[in-house]
Amino acid sequence: MSYQPSINAIENKVKKLPSIETLKMRSDFVRIAAKKRYWATPGLILQVSESPRETYDKSVIRIGYTASKKVGNAVKRNRARRRLRETVKKLMPFQVESGNDFVVIARSKTLNRPFQDLLSDLELSLKKLGVWNDPVILYNKKDSI
Repeated sequence: MSYQPSINAIENKVKKLPSIETLKMRSDFVRIAAKKRYWATPGLILQVSESPRETYDKSVIRIGYTASKKVGNAVKRNRARRRLRETVKKLMPFQVESGNDFVVIARSKTLNRPFQDLLSDLELSLKKLGVWNDPVILYNKKDSI
């Protein structure tokens, strides 16, 4: 008889990406803004704060999105938030560890800024705020010097 690992044992060895949970409570937005830890770029403003201990979960990144009336009417604000959600979905699960809560604020340039520039704005903000994690690069033994 050969040993066959259970499915659970195999799943535990594979590192899963954290999921994204949306902040909806005003108190979370106020708490994050009160920390005054933010970075502004032409396409967005990123605020960050440590997650409260009672809500800390390693498998979840908590993010809130907002767009004020300065961005435009309701249609433009919703479009700006959709663009920011897509930007976050493409970048943050791969580069950010959980333990922090984020608020992404749309600016008037969010609507017309090229998507690649929005991605680089978010990356710059994450690096400047010290929450960026470089991906782990695995080398093959044959490739090593």
